[in-house]
Order: sequence, then structure tokens, then C-alpha cells
Amino acid sequence: MIMRKYMTGVLVLASLAAGIAACQKTDYSFGAIKAPTELALTLAIEGADAANPEGNGSGYVQVDATAANAITYKIDFGDGTTRMVPGGKIRYKYGTPGTQEYVITVNAIGTAGVVSTISKKITVNVIFEIPAEILEALTGAGSKVWVTDNLTPGHIGVGPAAGFEPIWYQAGPDEKAAVGCFYDDEITFSRDANNRVSMSVDNKGASFIQGASVSSYGFSGPEDCYPLDMSGVKALTFSDATSGAAASISTQIQFTVPGNGAINFATGANTYEILSITANTLHLRNIGVDGNAWYQKLKVKP
Repeated sequence: MIMRKYMTGVLVLASLAAGIAACQKTDYSFGAIKAPTELALTLAIEGADAANPEGNGSGYVQVDATAANAITYKIDFGDGTTRMVPGGKIRYKYGTPGTQEYVITVNAIGTAGVVSTISKKITVNVIFEIPAEILEALTGAGSKVWVTDNLTPGHIGVGPAAGFEPIWYQAGPDEKAAVGCFYDDEITFSRDANNRVSMSVDNKGASFIQGASVSSYGFSGPEDCYPLDMSGVKALTFSDATSGAAASISTQIQFTVPGNGAINFATGANTYEILSITANTLHLRNIGVDGNAWYQKLKVKP
């Protein structure tokens, strides 16, 4: 009996000890906080040689950053684009046509967010000539203001990414008139003396965001009008379209919008293929964050 009581006491004490141990607070820490050191930045312009120091016109630059004690790297390419690059190495493409100077800035990030910074200038030549007929139709003599072609069937549409028709949905004439923000956006395309095209959007304070992409713009809720910031003039990057569309159904030219990338209504995309364009109409296609092909038709503001 004495032994049984003794064993029972031991078990109780052991249980209490285990309970106390389980209640002890786990100690989390960064360890030693070390700033990245020996930060170095190497830039190599693709195709550069003695005769063409700014490169072969492709716009590609190999960016290699190294540092001791760096966890990741934040690289600002000087053209409005910033990316996190864990390995410090990236092949980046500049898109603005012509010979441009950029300042590439690398922030090497260490433990607890400690940062070391290095910057270098680089001059890059980009050869992409926007077809004259597209440039003229889009910007006229210098700029044009475009709005939703709301009376045209299919001014908004969606279909599979593998196709080039909005077979799942096409808006009827003025179908979205009750949605306050849908038809009031004004999109201005402008060009400078070097035929570099920029875009500005006056969304009257709100833009319609497609449901699947709402969170990608920092909002929550269903598809609706949201106070999306569309301010500022955005330099567009034109290139050959990557969709594989035939010339019979596309101009085979696309452009990329920096920042949130939205035009008129937002799908999470920032690259738009010009399916067709005239002096008064513009038909665009993009692939939204939902993986579907979205279509919109614009017209020159009356």
C-alpha cells in the first residue's frame, strides 16, 4: 500500500512537471542580426560590343547582385519596376524603344530586414518600332481620348485563353449602364517626339474590378466599383504579341501597362493585345488572373 501511494505521488509530480513544461513560452529570435556586406553589382547588356555598347536592341540586361549575409534582394530597375529576387540574379528586359539611361538600385536584405544598398547607371538600346498605322490610329497627331464603346455588342466579353472569341459572355449594348463606374472612364494615349507611347486614365475615382481579381488590387468583396488609384502617366511597353494569334484576327502587337496595369475595367492583367484598331475603334484582349481571356472594345471619345 505504501509503495502504491509512493508511485501515485511520483506520477502526479511527473504530470505536474510535464504540464509546467508545456506551458513554458517558446523562445523565438532572429539570432544575430547581420547587415549584408561585400555587396557587389554586375550588369551585362545582351549583345553589347565595341560597336554597340548599348546592346543589340533586345533590351535584355543580366543583373547579378551578390553579398555576404543577404537573405534576398530587392531590385529597382529604374523604369518603374521593382522585384524581389532571392538569388540576386535576373535577366531583365527593358521595353521603352530607343536608347535610355537607367539607374539600377539593389537593396540586399539581411536578418530582421537590415538593408545594404548599391546603385549603378546603365544605358540600354531597345529596338521596337510600333507599326505606323497603329501609332497613328492610337494617338492621332499626338494624343487621343478613348472611352468604352458601350453601344456595340461585345464591348465587354470573356472566353477561354486558348481561343480568341468571347464565347462565354458578351455584353449587349449599354448593358452595364446601371453600374455607375463602368462607362465613365477616359483613357488617353499619347506619344512624344520619339514615338514613345504613354497612357493616362481618368476613372472618376472608381474602376470596375472583375471578381477573381479583386484581391490582387488590395480589396475584398465581389466584383464591383472600387476606388482604384489610376493616377499618373504610364509609359507603355510595346512588343510582338505572344498569344500566337494569326494575322487575320490580330494586329500581333501587344503593350504592357506598368503599375496596377488596369485599363477601363480591371482583370488583374497588365498586358493587352491589340486585336484590331481603326481611327475610331480599338479592340483589346488580355489574360486575367483567373486565366481567362477578357475582351474590351473602345471608341474615340465623341
